[in-house]
Amino acid sequence: MILVSKKAPDFTAPAILHDGTIINDFNLYRNSNKKITVLFFWPLDFTFVCPSELIAFNNSYNEFKNRDVNIIGVSVDSVYTHNAWRNTTPDNGGIGSIKFPMISDITKNIQQSYGVEHTTLKIALRASFIIDQDHIVRHQSINDLPIGRNIIDIIRIIDALKFYKKFGEVCPANWYPGKEAIIATTDGIKKYLSKNFKKI
Repeated sequence: MILVSKKAPDFTAPAILHDGTIINDFNLYRNSNKKITVLFFWPLDFTFVCPSELIAFNNSYNEFKNRDVNIIGVSVDSVYTHNAWRNTTPDNGGIGSIKFPMISDITKNIQQSYGVEHTTLKIALRASFIIDQDHIVRHQSINDLPIGRNIIDIIRIIDALKFYKKFGEVCPANWYPGKEAIIATTDGIKKYLSKNFKKI
């Protein structure tokens, strides 16, 4: 399912918040607060690749915060399992204190609405969505279960989205802040390629 350029499916579900509070009515749209939101799915708590991903998101939390970006994570585990995972230290296979909400998709409705459910295991694949301030999906990526995602590249894509919105120039392959972008005209691409085609 391709959701890019479409409205992100809204949902209301149980969640454990950054301070350990458990609520039953976390709503995606209401909690996005008109900010860019990274919504990501992981398969299961207390597994193997998954803790490295949540810890990586958490370690980069200030990078997202400085860009005024929300992080929201989702898996099929209950909020009580999420809580137990948070209360288990990393050296014992846990994730420790996490600074972003962890949603319980125990009904599997959310992963199905985003089209990220594994066909046989019925858990979520490693999917990431960047949703803009108007709830439009601007990026999605999905990894199979053995492959962890790259948090740095998610940040890079957010930077590209914000750059485009601010300056109107489009971001070429391998772009990151500080590199040249493209004026989206015939002359613009000619100018860019004439200077950069050997080093893209």
